[in-house]
Amino acid sequence: MLQNFIDAYSPDNLRYLLGGLWITILVSVVSIIGSFIIGSILGVIRYVKIKYVSAVVGFVIDVIRNLPLLLILFFTYFGLPNLGVKPEIIPAAILAMTIFESTMLAEIVRSGIQAVDSGQMEGARANGLTYWQGLWHIVLPQALVKMIPAIVSQFISLVKDTSLATIILLPEMLFRSQIIYGQNTNYIIPMFVAIALMYFIVCYLLSLLSRYLEKRQA
Repeated sequence: MLQNFIDAYSPDNLRYLLGGLWITILVSVVSIIGSFIIGSILGVIRYVKIKYVSAVVGFVIDVIRNLPLLLILFFTYFGLPNLGVKPEIIPAAILAMTIFESTMLAEIVRSGIQAVDSGQMEGARANGLTYWQGLWHIVLPQALVKMIPAIVSQFISLVKDTSLATIILLPEMLFRSQIIYGQNTNYIIPMFVAIALMYFIVCYLLSLLSRYLEKRQA
């Protein structure tokens, strides 16, 4: 058993796995940035209740939130080509995860804003700020503090969900580990141990970042 681990963790295999880790991080970071921006905008639109627009946005959010991420991955990679758009594997994975996570974050943002005492907006308006100025300068900063744990938790889920993109052949960690142990079945356990450790490190670092941000905001 020990020899299997030694052989499985050869320099070539480790370099190959680390290449998959880089792709996992790349897809995760781009999706996190995109989904945070889009999700924040959607969450604010749903909160302020713009006539017709908020209702449509809310309907779209509810539909996408209740779809499995796997289905969205299939659609972006296999469905979009039928509509004349043919994304590469990595952009397709980023697009699918950004769409899915944006709807999740939109609800977190909306709930976070609602959790801020209404007196904060009233105080902002009393001091001469417009509604949007009060929302941007007073309400949103306080809401963000309340949202940090939920947002980071959602980002951690996103990192782990990148493994689902193996279904469209995204060459991330799990996909590459399958190729390695496909050549030698004795490497199955060593590969699972390696990718579990990699996922743990990335997700644990995100949780540490969450604690740091919470303390700093406090």
